[in-house]
Amino acid sequence: MSAADLSTLLVWFATTAFTITLLAWTLDLARIAERSAARRPAVAPAAVPVGAAVGLGGTSPTDDPAAGGDRRADRSPFRSARAEGIGRSTNVLGVALLLAGIALRGVAAGRWPTANMYEFTLVGVVVAMGVLAVVQRRRALPFIAVVVSGISVLSLALALLVFYVQAEAVQPALQSYWLVLHVGVAIIATGVFTVGFASSVLQVLRESRETDRSHLDGSWGRVDPLRRALSGWKVTGRRFAWLEQVPDARSLESLTFRLHSIGFVLWTFTLIGGAIWAEHAWGRYWGWDPKEVGTFVAWVVYAAYLHARTTRGWSGRRAAYIVWVGYAVVLANFTVINLVVTGKHSYSGLG
Repeated sequence: MSAADLSTLLVWFATTAFTITLLAWTLDLARIAERSAARRPAVAPAAVPVGAAVGLGGTSPTDDPAAGGDRRADRSPFRSARAEGIGRSTNVLGVALLLAGIALRGVAAGRWPTANMYEFTLVGVVVAMGVLAVVQRRRALPFIAVVVSGISVLSLALALLVFYVQAEAVQPALQSYWLVLHVGVAIIATGVFTVGFASSVLQVLRESRETDRSHLDGSWGRVDPLRRALSGWKVTGRRFAWLEQVPDARSLESLTFRLHSIGFVLWTFTLIGGAIWAEHAWGRYWGWDPKEVGTFVAWVVYAAYLHARTTRGWSGRRAAYIVWVGYAVVLANFTVINLVVTGKHSYSGLG
């Protein structure tokens, strides 16, 4: 068996492991939802000693997942310890298998394995699942795990079934150390943005639960029958009682902000590094290539998020919506521009 074939086999094994991760965390989330809807005990606010530090949203700093988390929260009677254990272990196993597959891909191609959509996807997934493993070590957040592992499994399936190309050398323009720096940093940033996106979704759901606010409460005009049909799925209803078991919205927003701060720094280097590489390869720093424009638009959106969050006082839903737009731009920049729009970065041939 060649190194390329073994690499592909390991990627399939990693996909299987991440699928088990997805199923395990989904089971854990379903168990929490079921038990929360059934019990929902009234919890009296804990007394806070005089002089004790209080974290965001009135919680102890140890309850903030971005500040280290509280291991005692993982022993809640609402959770499934076995499902969480399987989810954590298969996550680590999948990362190890995928790393080995990526390394063998590089050996088979004789270069750094980030030269096409297939390889970009593999490395992006390993980064996202690696960041997820770190976040989950601090405090188990099944919803974030379900979103990130779901995106990762779908991405690997597309990579294997649609994006796959034979391992081979790249064209002269790509034979540069910038292939490692520029593309590598872009992949890492994308992985971090993926986990940050999942955190922002959970943040919005938690805030809606805390404020008793649901879009299903008001009239939808002509499509109001649809609203009534979905009324049982209000985030303020019993189906979403599991949200009471996750950190408060402000703690989740803190986690979202920290992840996007890291991702933005990496994306900034991606933009600058791409301009430098373009000057070396094509004799100009900027040429309004569709890929360059897409990268810049994503940078502007995330810069707007950080600016609004830190200087304009935007928080909660408004800030999270900017995150969603930014992640949509990143995904479109990777898929639509690579496959549909013609340019110097075009991968329409999946090469």
